[in-house]
Amino acid sequence: MQEFKLPDLGEGMHEAEVVEWLVKPGETVKLDQTMVKVETDKAIVEIPSPVAGRIGEIRVQDGQVAKVGEVLVVFETSAASAGSSTRDDASSKTAVASSAVKPSNASTPLAAPEVPTSPKKRVLAAPAVRKLAFELGVNLDEVVPSHPSGRVTLEDVQNFANHSKTEDLLPEAATVGAGQPATPTTLEDRQPLTGLRKRIAEHMEHAWRTIPHATAFDELDGSELIALRKALQPSAEQRGVHLTYMPLLVKLLLPVLKEFPIFNASFDEERREIVYKRSYHIGLATAAPEGLLVPVLRDADRLTLIAIAAELERLFEGARKRTLLLRELSGSTFTLNNVGSFGGGSGTPIINHPEVAILAVGRLQEKAVVQQGAIVARPMMPLALSFDHRLIDGAMAGAFLGRFKALVENPQQLMLDMT
Repeated sequence: MQEFKLPDLGEGMHEAEVVEWLVKPGETVKLDQTMVKVETDKAIVEIPSPVAGRIGEIRVQDGQVAKVGEVLVVFETSAASAGSSTRDDASSKTAVASSAVKPSNASTPLAAPEVPTSPKKRVLAAPAVRKLAFELGVNLDEVVPSHPSGRVTLEDVQNFANHSKTEDLLPEAATVGAGQPATPTTLEDRQPLTGLRKRIAEHMEHAWRTIPHATAFDELDGSELIALRKALQPSAEQRGVHLTYMPLLVKLLLPVLKEFPIFNASFDEERREIVYKRSYHIGLATAAPEGLLVPVLRDADRLTLIAIAAELERLFEGARKRTLLLRELSGSTFTLNNVGSFGGGSGTPIINHPEVAILAVGRLQEKAVVQQGAIVARPMMPLALSFDHRLIDGAMAGAFLGRFKALVENPQQLMLDMT
């Protein structure tokens, strides 16, 4: 007999919910055959079998939460097969971290297919949502999901609970007779901070407490950016890629980061050293149903514009569906936040620790500006650059914004540096 425990999934995750077992007790599995899907607060991960053998017992069932190090399954293996086919713990963790997430309709062939015994469809919900439902006494089967994918969100559960409380109070109010004092009702609701929202809160608190923030503001004329996108969009669509402003902004940002390397760095607080990064992994904040995620465009300086556009499409879609791998949500060296994508005009961004700066761009909107003594309407884009004041001063931040502004307003300048 050999036990297999939930491995460390990285990113500080201490537990995961078993979404679906793809094998059953009594079945024989091969080495590296996908056997179970688990869901953390960030992603859905497929775990391959670390041995070739027979499934003896499944300890953690679908819908249950397991802690890191808790036994998930017990294998029946012979001494020979255990010695020849088992992987060590380190390689097992690597296999889990690098395993790709398949679409929900994909499945691993079973050794002995059986007709599912439970016809009831399992409610789609993240571990944090299930925990909140349990704490509020809400039956997830009764909650109507608001997300197009059919996934129940934290807001769905909270709204359902609030609605139920209101209905429970109505009959009591109706029975209060003349001369009888009405029972006072609470005018506030409390909701525990859980799941992704909890991790976001912890990350923001740490960044705000640790980093002395300062923010520089500016705005740019987006006329040439609009014209460039309009000119390139037909060719991009012929290649099956929808070209937004973000790929163009990323491409125009990269030479500025290379010109001002302090912005593509981190600060080792323990050793009091600045760590300059030679890779350009751009984090791009995007809204997911459960909260804000920052998928990472890796090695952006090595990608063409069309490749950046295609990769951003994939990353944003994966963030919305919560199907990105852990490595696709970590390791950024600089973050670009487009607050205009969700209707924001401008704002003060908080640095994505351990980075030293973050740039937020707002939505393009026409404003009256003065050009050569005349008032004209121009499409202006607000900029907000938050930076670590221990390493970067206001003059450097102003120079960074000035250079970025010059490139966006005159993108043809990039031609001078092309090889």
